Amino acid sequence: MSIQPSTYSPDITVPQDKRVFGARDLFSLWFSLGIGLMVLQTGALLAPGLGLCGSLLAIFFGTLVGVLLLAAVGVIGSDTGLSAMAALKLSLGAKGASLPAVLNLLQLIGWGAFEIIVMRDAASLLGTRAFGEGSLLSSPLFWTLIFGALATLLAVSGPLTFVRQILRKWGIWLLLAACLWLTWNLLAKADLAALWAKTGDGSMSFAVGFDIAIAMPLSWLPLIADYSRFGKRANSVFGGTALGFFIGNFWLMSLGVAYTLAFAPSGEVNALLLALAGAGLGIPLLLILLDESENAFADIHSAAVSSGILLRLRVEHLALAIGVICTVIACFAPLAQYQNFLLLIGSVFAPLFGVVLVDHFILRRRSPGRVTHLHWPALVAWLGGISTYHLLANLYPDIGATLPALLLAGLLQFVLGRAVSGVRASAQA
Repeated sequence: MSIQPSTYSPDITVPQDKRVFGARDLFSLWFSLGIGLMVLQTGALLAPGLGLCGSLLAIFFGTLVGVLLLAAVGVIGSDTGLSAMAALKLSLGAKGASLPAVLNLLQLIGWGAFEIIVMRDAASLLGTRAFGEGSLLSSPLFWTLIFGALATLLAVSGPLTFVRQILRKWGIWLLLAACLWLTWNLLAKADLAALWAKTGDGSMSFAVGFDIAIAMPLSWLPLIADYSRFGKRANSVFGGTALGFFIGNFWLMSLGVAYTLAFAPSGEVNALLLALAGAGLGIPLLLILLDESENAFADIHSAAVSSGILLRLRVEHLALAIGVICTVIACFAPLAQYQNFLLLIGSVFAPLFGVVLVDHFILRRRSPGRVTHLHWPALVAWLGGISTYHLLANLYPDIGATLPALLLAGLLQFVLGRAVSGVRASAQA
């Protein structure tokens, strides 16, 4: 029996009548994905070492560079109408794209489970604070099942339903209200002038802070085309994505820095969460906590799309299975060491998309090209970028590794791609 492709099938081009996302849709999606508890906690990492001024500068420039790269990769999705991993076949070849698809599936299952754990721990902490130990609302297992089911339901519903029926109609307004309330609470209760004048303790360099900040938008590179392929026009995809993610990510990460310095100087996650819970009876934090389920939705849905180019199953069915797997992992698996494995896998994607950006925009000039078995120059350039990343991360950690690896991989792709094109042109002459 043949399997009919769904709207979300990764290996077919999205038809024009399904490309319904405008700039407002993509702004709503990426503003939402730029917000979350993990974003707040990432800001808290920068606070002690860089202080308020240094942290805001690192966040501003890191996020700005990151969103421009992220939006450019989003344009590839709108140009081709293909999912992120299917579009890689144009740069790496049909077989070459299988490896990043497998790695992406592994990391997204892990990050999906990790997002559920982040939500579970925050909700359990707030439940214990409000209702005491032993209540149902303080049970980690209860919240794991609740958030796992919510994220899975969103992933099965797919991006068209999620963005147009939930985010665009009312979700975006609740998030804006939560961010505004947290900002007002900070301005009313904290001495920002004193915080601004206080420098960091020097435990983190500006380059490392920049690397952490740029990693937030770049972590979405292997996913963005899964959603931008539904975009109407390339300029709407680029503008909506860049503006939405920049505002959400810069705003929330900056709040994470300021709340940590003002109310949780120890930098402990629980101290930061309790400080945030003190604003507006915890309602703004609760809304951001619910928004974290949207990050888990993206992880689970894109994991299903990535596996969809490996398995001939409907994406909706794969999303249901992967959501269950993520929830089970969140219930039972200790992720302290697995998180390091996820970061290791993630290090391959920044240089990969340096290759893809150069190939799509410079070498192929946004034309579809042709899919061959393997594109060896692209694979060599990718390997060179990965090697650069780990060389810099291990030997020169203070200068950052993400952006240099991406740039070098792109440069290698340009040089090798032009060389191969020259050889082919000579052979045909």
